[in-house]
Amino acid sequence: MKKEMEELIVKSFFEKNVQERVLHELFTPKKRDHALNRLCHEYQRMLKWKYMIEIPPPNSDPDDIYKLLMKNGAEKMCYSLSYSEKVDGKELPLQEVLEHAVGFGFPSIISCIPGELAYFEAEQAYGSPPRFILKRPKMN
Repeated sequence: MKKEMEELIVKSFFEKNVQERVLHELFTPKKRDHALNRLCHEYQRMLKWKYMIEIPPPNSDPDDIYKLLMKNGAEKMCYSLSYSEKVDGKELPLQEVLEHAVGFGFPSIISCIPGELAYFEAEQAYGSPPRFILKRPKMN
């Protein structure tokens, strides 16, 4: 787990009023799953909508999502917050993380450019889960 990276993800893409709580939960081992669980049913109030771009269906192919992220400037290595223990809190190749996260059924945020570009997949309820690119202007 990289504390600085997770702090940057939260401060970049989460609403200000929940940032402190989410960071506390992420950095408390027994509560980490609480932070991720908030993205199941509450992502609309947790994440900053102004930076969310929904990926329209069909959107379930990890290769298509990889290409879309690369077109938006993604780096080949990324950092992820995920319900999937295989990729949570790890820096891995983007393609590999997408293979685990896309269609997993539970939330993941994959940071592709720290503080600027990420992929978010919500929990699957009915049909495909909502999938988004999180994109904010370059930070100087």
